[in-house]
Amino acid sequence: MNALLIYPEWPDTYWSFKHAMSFVGKRSAYPPLGLLTVSSLLPPHWKKRLVDTNVRPLTEADLKWADVAMLSGMLIHKTELLQILARCRARGLRTVIGGPVTSSVLELPRHADHVVIGEAEEIVADLAADLEQGTARPIYQASERPLLAKTPLPDLSLINLKHYNSMAIQYSRGCPFNCEFCDIIEIYGRKVRTKSPQQVIAELEQLHDYKWRGSVFIVDDNFIGNKKQVKAMLPHLAEWNNGLRKPYTFFTEASLNLADDIELLQMMKDAHFFRVFLGIETPVEESLKEAQKFQNTRRSLMDSVKLIQSYGMEVMAGFIVGFDSDPEEIFDRQVEFIQKSGIPLAMVGLLSALPGTQLWRRLQKEGRLLVEECSGNNMDLSLNFIPKMDPQRLIEGYRSILKRIYHPDAYYERVRRFLAESPHGLHPKSHSFSDYRAFLRSMVKQGLLGDSRRSYWKFVLEAALRYRHSFDQAITLAIMGYHFQTLTRMLEESDS
Repeated sequence: MNALLIYPEWPDTYWSFKHAMSFVGKRSAYPPLGLLTVSSLLPPHWKKRLVDTNVRPLTEADLKWADVAMLSGMLIHKTELLQILARCRARGLRTVIGGPVTSSVLELPRHADHVVIGEAEEIVADLAADLEQGTARPIYQASERPLLAKTPLPDLSLINLKHYNSMAIQYSRGCPFNCEFCDIIEIYGRKVRTKSPQQVIAELEQLHDYKWRGSVFIVDDNFIGNKKQVKAMLPHLAEWNNGLRKPYTFFTEASLNLADDIELLQMMKDAHFFRVFLGIETPVEESLKEAQKFQNTRRSLMDSVKLIQSYGMEVMAGFIVGFDSDPEEIFDRQVEFIQKSGIPLAMVGLLSALPGTQLWRRLQKEGRLLVEECSGNNMDLSLNFIPKMDPQRLIEGYRSILKRIYHPDAYYERVRRFLAESPHGLHPKSHSFSDYRAFLRSMVKQGLLGDSRRSYWKFVLEAALRYRHSFDQAITLAIMGYHFQTLTRMLEESDS
């Protein structure tokens, strides 16, 4: 059987980094790890082809070749996924859809022949056998959350690694916390399951065998959700990476209590972690308590960020406005915190009630849900619930945050603050042709053709003179800033 695995294109969001990819000559930030893993779960006698539509278009030849189309994605991909499903079914091609989107979009059985809900490890073998026999059911739902010991190596033979800016591996699933707005705990649970150190090293060795060198995204929603297990794994990771002269730098997502554990911070530093995404959400304690994000109320947010950065890890962070407890001055307080913290890449979004979350259920009970679903895009200005604050005031305040923090002068000031406080020389790298090409493209696109040429050249000159130890990082952040500035400008233009 010919299985066509299809991954949808990312819409323009802060997470896609689309507008930065052209600088580095890449087509997408990360490969579709879920589909690569599903490929390894399919029968070995099946023929498989993957089309990542972020890399190349889905062609009629692809559809003609296939016996079954297997799609995966997240809620934010819903529109694109429905379009692809319609195209496949118009040709009479059998369709299967899985991934996190199936836990959020209830209408999918109307658009796909077979819907897989839950994690794939316990499902794919039965699904494949039923497809071969022509007896596949409309719905397949995981009866339990599998141990990750059952997760195979992803099938890297299906992609050209050169098309991606970073590679991706997964270490754990689930998160022990209970944030009201979060769908991760609904999909993957609060009991954190992990892979063994041997599994992690095997995935890295496979990447090494495929000649990948550079950054690796550990895609966990909370990498330190099981501190005991991650502390047992990290020495293996450090030993392996250091033994090969550090071919990889790592970045991941974690909870703010990372700052409580000096031993863990040192372990991540030793393994060569250079960036971590934190869900800070808001500097307003009442809003954190409302969201049941109590882990962020037990420590100084600012001090935690500074401590993590002192271990050589650039902090990215998520922020949210729209909580019931947000005061009128929330927009100014968010901007003040972001600027003072020196977090260059701040992802600010409007609160959304994601389907199936505790927030969604509460707002539904209170009669405040406007629509049953949402786009999954935290830049979407279409609120799916009735906020306590005047909706127009909330949207205008949100726009003002983005306009202020991604104004070139404000953005470069945050990068300067981060570079000035970060340790020197922790992540040296040898320069490749693509690095020089990225810098050249940055100078042309931002320094010669950009609207903020003066701010750009002032920053580059200062980086060359004062932050030579981190000049590579300075240019990388300038390029990533271009992505955020472009999206912010597009959001402003959409309102004009």
